[in-house]
Amino acid sequence: MVTTTGVLGSTSAVLVSLFILRKVFPWIYQNLIGPKVFGCRVNLKKTGEWALITGATDGIGKAYAQALAKKGLNVILVSRTLSKLQDVAKEIETEFKVRTMVITADFTGGAEIYEQIQRQIENLEIGVLVNNVGMSYANPEYLLELPESEKLIKNLLSCNILSVTRMCQLVMPGMVKRHAGVVINISSLSAVIPAPLLTVYAASKAYMDKFSEDLASEYAKHNIVVQSVLPGPVATNMSKIRKSTWMACSPKVFVASAISTLGHTRQTTGYFPHALLELAINTLSFVSPRLMEKITLNTMQNIRARAMKKSTTRTAVPTSDATELTASSSS
Repeated sequence: MVTTTGVLGSTSAVLVSLFILRKVFPWIYQNLIGPKVFGCRVNLKKTGEWALITGATDGIGKAYAQALAKKGLNVILVSRTLSKLQDVAKEIETEFKVRTMVITADFTGGAEIYEQIQRQIENLEIGVLVNNVGMSYANPEYLLELPESEKLIKNLLSCNILSVTRMCQLVMPGMVKRHAGVVINISSLSAVIPAPLLTVYAASKAYMDKFSEDLASEYAKHNIVVQSVLPGPVATNMSKIRKSTWMACSPKVFVASAISTLGHTRQTTGYFPHALLELAINTLSFVSPRLMEKITLNTMQNIRARAMKKSTTRTAVPTSDATELTASSSS
């Protein structure tokens, strides 16, 4: 005779098995097997002749420009500083023998930015768009103590939210017409894990992640791949990590890994150690949300305290200062 305990036990075993099938196996495939065994599943050259990268003069943005040029795409570099754009363009042309175009744009500005960009790209076949430009705080800070908060928040939202939205509106019509394209939006791991003292920045990156998720659904029928990339620590100017490690890798290593996830998943940390970091944080958050919150808050407070000790007279970082912009910035 089957007992109630036996039925409950069997049901629990089935539910656990379904959970493993639904969550664990896809995670292993998307973060390890797919990228490592099969690599990028999108033929990027068939999407179009050009790739456009915002914030392309440093860090992750520059690494994406180099990686896409290596695959044979001509690249459009969009950033703030003409001299840096010209230097990167020359490097890419010399090394990869592709054509380049440079466009100067400060994404903390207004509508005129996008009018200018549209005029320069309207006749180009852009198959890959990398929305990489971004802006953060100079250091972790409480919302009510942000230096020059009104200006900082306005610039941050313009750079992190408006830019990705408007660039998609500019570039994607051509992709729809050709029935092919790839949009890569560089979000941040802070969008999906606790990020106190980075509230506005993390929230803006959460917008990018949600925007990417639903945009991918809207335009899948047009054969357009939209991917949200959520990097953890990368050795860049913004992170202030000077030496790369296994966890905080170089931009070149990160981008090579991230590109290999294309066609396997719409949302990715881009780099397996960062996927492990996200898993560890989410697991601890599941077991004890308050403990995870306390650990994160203490960590950010310590970073803030060290920064304040180094510069007790600092009250704000001007928009033109590269330390305020992420490694994927338009500096």
